[in-house]
Amino acid sequence: MAMVRVKGGARAEQARQTRRRMVAAAGKLFLERGYGATALQDVADAASVAVQTIYFTFGNKRALLKEFVDTTIAGDDEPVATMDRDWFREALAAPAAEALLRAHVRGTVAILGRVAPVLEVLRAAATVDPGIAELWPRDRDPRYVVHAAAAETLVEKPGAARDLQAARVADVLFGVLSPELYLVFVRDRGWRAEAWEEWAFTTLRAQLCR
Repeated sequence: MAMVRVKGGARAEQARQTRRRMVAAAGKLFLERGYGATALQDVADAASVAVQTIYFTFGNKRALLKEFVDTTIAGDDEPVATMDRDWFREALAAPAAEALLRAHVRGTVAILGRVAPVLEVLRAAATVDPGIAELWPRDRDPRYVVHAAAAETLVEKPGAARDLQAARVADVLFGVLSPELYLVFVRDRGWRAEAWEEWAFTTLRAQLCR
């Protein structure tokens, strides 16, 4: 059978690999040096590309930081939102509140393990570039949106605690499953991520499940 080549396929894949290389180089430098101390020329040198390639692909350093954070949260560069990913959809489809909570905590902890170390980079970056705060508006925090969706489904599941309000459950999930709390236990107190996951689950189960 003759091989059918998709027009532009090889070129598109090469561009994707170059984009990944630039994001990976930027992330490494942001974590090592900080956002403010990292010049785009440094990223270009580390990624073995011309600095013009970074400007053409991302436009500016702020957009490059957002790409790094977004791919860190997702774990890949596929254009799939968290709520459309298999782990989250499977959690919502769980037959009971406790099973939903277990799956949601497990999926969230996997994300926290990747994104928590980036938190300090973001905070420091916002002090030198106020526009960064606008990338993730507080009133549309994507992390809260995900927890709110889980909360709305959880309160309707068998085994959910009585008289739960979805908004209150979303706040509890948002607070307990926060990168700040994760870092306190895992980084500062030396807990294993698995131990923190179990603690977070049992803490939440006591409040949210019968």
